[in-house]
Amino acid sequence: MDLLSARIDLDAIAHNTRLLKELVGPTQLMAVVKADGYGHGAGRVAGVMAENGADSFGVATLQEGLALRKAGVEKPILAWIWSPEQDLVEALAVRIQLGVPSVRHARALVDAGVPTRVTIKVDTGLHRSGVDEVDWVEVFTLLRDAEHITVTGLFSHLACADAPENPSNDRQAENFRRAIDLARELGLEVPVNHLCNSPGTLTRPDLHHELVRVGLSLYGLEPIPGLDHGLKPAMSWSGRIIAVKPIRPGESTSYGQTWTATEEGWLAVVPAGYADGIPRSWQGRLQVGIGGKLYPQVGRVCMDQIVVDLGANEFGVSPDDEAVIFGEGGMSADALAAATDTINYEIICTPTGRTTRIYEGGVQL
Repeated sequence: MDLLSARIDLDAIAHNTRLLKELVGPTQLMAVVKADGYGHGAGRVAGVMAENGADSFGVATLQEGLALRKAGVEKPILAWIWSPEQDLVEALAVRIQLGVPSVRHARALVDAGVPTRVTIKVDTGLHRSGVDEVDWVEVFTLLRDAEHITVTGLFSHLACADAPENPSNDRQAENFRRAIDLARELGLEVPVNHLCNSPGTLTRPDLHHELVRVGLSLYGLEPIPGLDHGLKPAMSWSGRIIAVKPIRPGESTSYGQTWTATEEGWLAVVPAGYADGIPRSWQGRLQVGIGGKLYPQVGRVCMDQIVVDLGANEFGVSPDDEAVIFGEGGMSADALAAATDTINYEIICTPTGRTTRIYEGGVQL
């Protein structure tokens, strides 16, 4: 029995992948599995995504791409965070394609002389990584003239896709079209271009281009609160209660005695703390699901444990019962994000430390 586990529903991953592939039609679907598949385990979920409609995969780092190859993923992989000082030999040997976000990166690949497939990342208004417009001509011509480099297309990233009416989306879209036009004027074919992430994919079909990069929605969460596309959340995070004990009025629990009982009651101890991903800032905001009921977390979040107020414990909660931190039977990732002033993206990346992943559904290997 695992004291702390993240349950991953592979059937939900399959459902979400099929749904999104049907939504985008002939447009290619890139499944983004960076950050270990948004905390779901990239190697396991990528296989399911590949079987259910994903045409290619996106990762942040070379190491993430190599891990996918070692897990048996054969479809194209694009990695977009790397340094020209890194050793690229192993990644290029297993056909990992590279995003090119600057003149420096372009020159490094030209000088390396190694056959490489690349996608040029252009900055269209996010002002993070991406080739600045002043450098577009230089990068496009550098890569065009390098016979060992194949430019598959351009990509960029929307800053406000989760706010569909924000005018910056249209400004970035226009900038991206100008970049594509310029690349083609300079002799690059750029056959596959992509701008949309999950929110852009779901709300701006006019910006799909030849490919969309979808991350969050593959894991069953809506990128914009209030929307419902029929996605199924794939993750639940829970721990096994290790103790149930009484508390009397005036007694306090956990470090600093920041919570004091006002009446006789019972407390449950769950073996999950900030070393496992529960921030101390969740104190008093988290409600834990036990037996289909929500109970407030109370007192300081410790390194290894949290305490839950059971009240009079009228439903007979006992040691070894499951306590759901988020997911089925507890707060949803969306509800927990709202309660803790963050986004659902961060919530599903939270389970770390001593959390064991348990996979359900799908093809068990």
